[in-house]
Amino acid sequence: MPTTLIHGSRRRTLAAVVLAGAMTTLGLAGCGGNDDAAGAGTPAPTPSAMVATTLTVKDPWVKAGPAGEMTAAFGILQNATAADITITAAESPASPIELHEMTMKDGKMVMQPKEGGFVIKAGGSHELAPGGDHLMLMKPAAAIQPGDQVSFTLRLGDGTAVPFTAIAKPFAGAEESYEPGMSPSGMPMGSSAP
Repeated sequence: MPTTLIHGSRRRTLAAVVLAGAMTTLGLAGCGGNDDAAGAGTPAPTPSAMVATTLTVKDPWVKAGPAGEMTAAFGILQNATAADITITAAESPASPIELHEMTMKDGKMVMQPKEGGFVIKAGGSHELAPGGDHLMLMKPAAAIQPGDQVSFTLRLGDGTAVPFTAIAKPFAGAEESYEPGMSPSGMPMGSSAP
């Protein structure tokens, strides 16, 4: 008889555990359903909202120059996401900005606006450099002196913004000019170097 009671107790205990487990599962399912209904009005973070936090600008700098003369900003754009990111525009309180590229046209290297913006491949990087893609400061309101810190904001194709600050440096480079109608060597576009 004691064996039967122990055996019967175990049966009742096992039944209680199974019943408690079933109730917990039903309770959690009910909570999950309520959470889903309550969360329906609160959107989950979208991939585009996460993009801005994973695009970084490494070693940003801007070419120092006088007020009113074009200059440019450079750096390395790094995309740590699994999706391509497109930069469609840039802004700065220092100057109106255009996205520019250097390209061959009629056998000569010329500067022009970058149609479609800069695309940074998933997990990749894109260099903004003298003689290549760059952020063109069209007409700085004040001189940009070496050591100045210039604020920028990149606008992405999904509408998000990525702010960064670039340090101004003196740079002669390849003697390139950012004046309209000039080639990177400083010669008027369409002319040959001596």
